[in-house]
Amino acid sequence: MQFENVETFDIEGLMLITPKVFGDNRGFFKETYSKKDFAGELGVEIDFVQDNFSHSGKDILRGLHWQTEPYAQDKLVRVARGKLIDVAVDIRKDSPTFGQHVKVELSEENHKIFLVPKGFAHGFLTLTDIVDFEYKVSNYYAPDNDRGIAWNDPDLGIDWGVESPILSEKDTKHPFLKDIDKNDLF
Repeated sequence: MQFENVETFDIEGLMLITPKVFGDNRGFFKETYSKKDFAGELGVEIDFVQDNFSHSGKDILRGLHWQTEPYAQDKLVRVARGKLIDVAVDIRKDSPTFGQHVKVELSEENHKIFLVPKGFAHGFLTLTDIVDFEYKVSNYYAPDNDRGIAWNDPDLGIDWGVESPILSEKDTKHPFLKDIDKNDLF
């Protein structure tokens, strides 16, 4: 796998990866993941154990989620169809960027892949009528370790660009970051 571009952020650990895309009159081809190349070229050695797929309509907001230890998950996320805003919030208690976030646009056109390591809450807002979202995780889903932050927490200052997104019942009940048990953070 060859990377077209790798962007890092002021918040340590996050990476936005643009793979090389090879296209012609038939369409295009790209590698979305190679364990060897992620380790060799990026220094990212994560053992992904499961692939997930989410299909959504427009204005769906999923998040902000994470799992506590020992079931914490690294995530490698991308859009196969459509466009969305993807957000990662630093929830590492001792991090100098605790409570800060990075927001990126992922789409079928830009081909970008977002690496969200353990220690971050993650969520996304769909921007098109159909969004197919794929992500790899480094641990299995553990319902008892599932946690969340309110998408509209004023202390996070995330500009989602929408006032009334469509949420699951679960996502309407998440607390603000300041009200979360510190043992559930990293």
